[in-house]
Amino acid sequence: KYIIYTVYIHGNDFLLDFYYYTDIISTVEFNHTGELLATGDKGGRVVIFQREPESKSEPFSQGEYNVYSTFQSHEPEFDYLKSLEIEEKINKIRWLPQQNAAHFLLSTNDKTIKLWKVSERDKRPEGYNLKDEEGRIKDITTVTSLQVPVLKPMDLMVEVSPRRVFANAHTYHVNSISVNSDYETYMSADDLRINLWHLDITDRSFNIVDIKPANMEDLTEVITAAEFHPHHCNLFVYSSSKGTLRLCDMREAALCDKHSKLFEEPEDPSARSFFSEIISSVSDVKFSHSGRYLLTRDYLTAKVWDLNMESKPLETYQVHDYLRSKLCSLYENDCIFDKFECAWNGSDSVIMTGAYNNFFRMFDRNTKRDVTLEASRESSKPRAVLKPRRVCAAGGKRRKDDISVDSLDFTKKILHTAWHPTENIIAIAATNNLYIFQDKLNSEMH
Repeated sequence: KYIIYTVYIHGNDFLLDFYYYTDIISTVEFNHTGELLATGDKGGRVVIFQREPESKSEPFSQGEYNVYSTFQSHEPEFDYLKSLEIEEKINKIRWLPQQNAAHFLLSTNDKTIKLWKVSERDKRPEGYNLKDEEGRIKDITTVTSLQVPVLKPMDLMVEVSPRRVFANAHTYHVNSISVNSDYETYMSADDLRINLWHLDITDRSFNIVDIKPANMEDLTEVITAAEFHPHHCNLFVYSSSKGTLRLCDMREAALCDKHSKLFEEPEDPSARSFFSEIISSVSDVKFSHSGRYLLTRDYLTAKVWDLNMESKPLETYQVHDYLRSKLCSLYENDCIFDKFECAWNGSDSVIMTGAYNNFFRMFDRNTKRDVTLEASRESSKPRAVLKPRRVCAAGGKRRKDDISVDSLDFTKKILHTAWHPTENIIAIAATNNLYIFQDKLNSEMH
């Protein structure tokens, strides 16, 4: 049973002078240990939360996440050559594995990727010979003796500094960044191209995928997401708006326009409709921690693919099949183009993805059980156990507490989710609220 223990509201508790539309959280990401959690929003800000140590008085309680640092990652820009406004919205955040006391993360908006260093300072040097206490240079003639500078304790200060800016490599909007398992390179993907970067080189990248046709009128699909394999630095996968996945091997050629494997589910002709191509577009793809499986999310389903089976998905989970009858109205209000993310738990046994009405769904791959939960300030109190929710189709039998599909609020949507890499702790972004849930006493999902 998942219980809520933290709710953070962007713009109210710790970030002031926000306009409402800039408060909306646009990405959520745990670091590799799960001790830090970063969120980015439409205002270009990054907020980092740190997990507090477990309480000695309550040894079985998990440490809560509190605000660790806040900084402005991107500013709005204007491309004068194209008369195009480049918004500051953070599209993705990716942590680099920690190599020393400092933490590093990549953040990107539509055009520019930045590498940030997050470090702590709790001592300051004092006793300089040529500087006074305020840092001004002394008159050398007044220095009559030499002293050894010492480090004095000070209040802990978290410093965030930009280390690299990777710009001017994408014509179209960047939708994905992924750090390679060699920890030296990463890739960035836009609608038509994927570039490979070295973390130390900002003025040069290598184009490894280019699907732009010679004539743009022949364009039939775009790249929607891309990710490196967690263990093999030569493998990566990218998804398309046609619902296909392409696994590429960088050892085969410098330009990976020819894929090694193509994962595609045959379409059922009897089920084809005007909306078929739109709802089949893959909005997110994630390798499992083991590297054996792929998790994808399209508009109505989440699918698990085995890397050794290209013909069809290993598992298909209906996220909100009750919306099939509402596709026309969802098309008219543009909700059908919403891009939902998905996530694995640490053991690859449970998957999670978002839905409407602030609902999110979990599917247990072993027991085949699923649950619908709600991230809502009205229905959630700290330490309270979340009640499973159920949506019934229009005209269907309703039980007590069931919600009719006609009552769903499509303005409340869970697009961005993240799962702690080893523990049953999840982060859910619901508009401008961040919810953090944990599994009660590490019990199994039910």
